[in-house]
Amino acid sequence: MEFTKKHSFHGELSVPGDKSISHRGIMFGAISGGLTEITGFLQGADCLSTISCFRQLGISIENDGSRVLVHGRGLHGLTPPKQILDVGNSGTTLRLISGILAGQSFQSTLNGDVSIRKRPMKRIFIPLTEMGARFQCWDAGSFPDYRTKTSSGCAPFTIQGGSLKHIHYQSPVSSAQVKSAVLLAGLYGDGITRVTEPVLSRNHTELMLAGFGADILSTDTTAAIWPEPKLEGQAIHVPGDISSAAYFIALGLICPHAEILIQNVGINPTRSGMLKAVHAMGGKLSLLNERTVSGEPVADILVTSSSLHGTTIEGSIIPTLIDELPIIAVMAAFAKGTTVIRDARELKVKESDRIATVTENLKAMGADITPTEDGMIIRGGSPLQGARIKTYGDHRIAMSFAIAALNAEGATTFDDEACVTVSYPSFYQDLEKLLD
Repeated sequence: MEFTKKHSFHGELSVPGDKSISHRGIMFGAISGGLTEITGFLQGADCLSTISCFRQLGISIENDGSRVLVHGRGLHGLTPPKQILDVGNSGTTLRLISGILAGQSFQSTLNGDVSIRKRPMKRIFIPLTEMGARFQCWDAGSFPDYRTKTSSGCAPFTIQGGSLKHIHYQSPVSSAQVKSAVLLAGLYGDGITRVTEPVLSRNHTELMLAGFGADILSTDTTAAIWPEPKLEGQAIHVPGDISSAAYFIALGLICPHAEILIQNVGINPTRSGMLKAVHAMGGKLSLLNERTVSGEPVADILVTSSSLHGTTIEGSIIPTLIDELPIIAVMAAFAKGTTVIRDARELKVKESDRIATVTENLKAMGADITPTEDGMIIRGGSPLQGARIKTYGDHRIAMSFAIAALNAEGATTFDDEACVTVSYPSFYQDLEKLLD
């Protein structure tokens, strides 16, 4: 697929359902009693991996493409899998399901693709082991040798669940996946389990578990959950994913002749740092028709062509836009002045090392960018040129540089444009709809 510069984008679209919420709808529905009906579910590869794993754990799940029906069996209704649970490329599946499996009386083994086998899992092994679960990485010895120098602390690994004790975990990272894994294990604990983060991460788990009937309390950066609740199936409508909307927000801002309306987008404050970054860069963005859907704040987002300027992105805002930083870096390359991104070391342990991949590809397109240990410095304003983009199989890199390519001189090609199916199967078709 080849991309060349386009000068005008207009229209409206709806982006696919929120990936984080879609994952959780399947998982929480599976461990609840009765039926959970999910509309707006993201039919991307990552979320389909979650469905596959829970089917192997004995849960009946119907998916006709427009709605998903999860026939839950309660907290203790899962059955031992007969084969390895394959999470594909989904770190969310791997980490969250580990919290649930830590509370089961049986043994499970999890694996994923090449990217997943490089992503750090000790961040969940440590608290879940403290609670009583046991982990064995395949490159290590017997339980619980994941701490030894011979262990990668990565998938594939085996979990032996069982009786869990409650803990108060002081997480060294602000990660919704770590927090969620511990809270889900806390459902099977012997008392109140608490997680405290340095900065509040996205709170979809807390909101949705409360909707299912869990006794859960959030105070500042601490979430507490009580064990053995009676969870009941729910009707869930998944809003559009702000991480997917981010590409069209950027397109509308940096294209010289553009006006784009993105409908039904989740604007949860723990996820909406992208909107704050746009305003800080001088972007023209309006929220319309604000409302609440299934406990989540939702709005339509209108963006128009803007003259962007550099800014500094750091501190507590980082967890609220961590997945959007690649496209923000692209925006910065088209902005006047310097943009500095700090405190984003977490970018190194995503589907690719996103500090390295963003830097490599923006440099290939002629941008002035310097990587740092925890972010990057982008000196914007120089025209970008078409290049051969290396995605490293990372969906967010592919989509970010598709937007860059549509605003660059010359032709741009990709080594793997198909990796967008992880989170946004119709991405390229939706781009074409907006072309004048």
